[in-house]
Amino acid sequence: MTPTTEDELAQMIKGANGPLRIQGGGTRPIGKSDGEILSTSALNGISLYEPGALTIVAGAGTPVAEIEETLAAENQRLAFEPMDHRPLLNTDGTPTLGGLAAANVSGPRRIAVGACRDFMLGVRFVDGSGNIIKNGGRVMKNVTGYDLVKLMAGSYGTLGVMSEVALKVLPNVETTGTLMLAGLSDEKAIAAMSKALGSPFEVTGAAHFPKGEGGAPLTILRIEGFADSVKYRANRLRATLAAFGDVDIEISEDNSRWAAVRDVTHLANQEGDVWRISSKPSAAAGLISKISPKSVQYDWGGGLMWVLVDQGRDLRASLGSFDGHATLIRGSADVPTFQPEAPALAAMTSGLRSKFDPRGILNPGMMS
Repeated sequence: MTPTTEDELAQMIKGANGPLRIQGGGTRPIGKSDGEILSTSALNGISLYEPGALTIVAGAGTPVAEIEETLAAENQRLAFEPMDHRPLLNTDGTPTLGGLAAANVSGPRRIAVGACRDFMLGVRFVDGSGNIIKNGGRVMKNVTGYDLVKLMAGSYGTLGVMSEVALKVLPNVETTGTLMLAGLSDEKAIAAMSKALGSPFEVTGAAHFPKGEGGAPLTILRIEGFADSVKYRANRLRATLAAFGDVDIEISEDNSRWAAVRDVTHLANQEGDVWRISSKPSAAAGLISKISPKSVQYDWGGGLMWVLVDQGRDLRASLGSFDGHATLIRGSADVPTFQPEAPALAAMTSGLRSKFDPRGILNPGMMS
């Protein structure tokens, strides 16, 4: 099922006799939902782009690459730096706007500017009864009633199928400065990243690899902006971090190092299951010590951990109860993909789904 218009999408959902598996570009087969595939890939095209207003509106099936190319021509960008899951998951297909919005896909820059949901100005979607719903608008202040824009972000198609998304965009940057510290333990690396993020030097990326280039620990920090400003702030930050050891600085217009962090290519070609753990940075090293993974990448200053473990391993059993959540991104473990919800939250979630999808046909079982 591949509707070409929003009305067709509504009619297909209204007339569905069984469960539907919602799909954008097919690059992120996460979750265990079954059903007939409903693809939004034909709901594509940029319907509005106003560079002066920092606003773009496009169909849910619009390729992310098309949006980024359009923005680049005006020296603008998607500031939340959406991840491309294809290297990690070994998938084909084309990442789409609706897919990244439905999964709230956000990269290393989230610690500085916010997540995908923070840049979503408005959405149009079809609920499980086939009703077309619009919420939000084309400017940040245009929000009335329930904030369904934020609700749809990260709902993985379980509340409705997006047909159109309006986004705020930001100017591109001229230069990237990367500060590199070698040989730090996980605890010291997180302390260094926390100090950098708490500094006034506008750090937009903070990642740590216990086994980095050459197998030695590597911690990297990013500063972006105009070339002179980047050089000045990088040198000031290096002085601030002197207690953690020698700090090398790399100034470049090439962002490939951070694209690799964004796409978790460090784990892409290694055999095993991949989990995504989110928690407080102060708890990160302790959590990792509990599970002794084959490999790990810390991002968001330690608040996000990408973890490689043996196939079929239930990582949650090793972690026990903790303040955060663990999501199975790539693997064979016979466990729920998403962290089981606490009873009160589960009841709230169930109530929302019963309102937006009373028949329970949109990605059933996806987030259970």
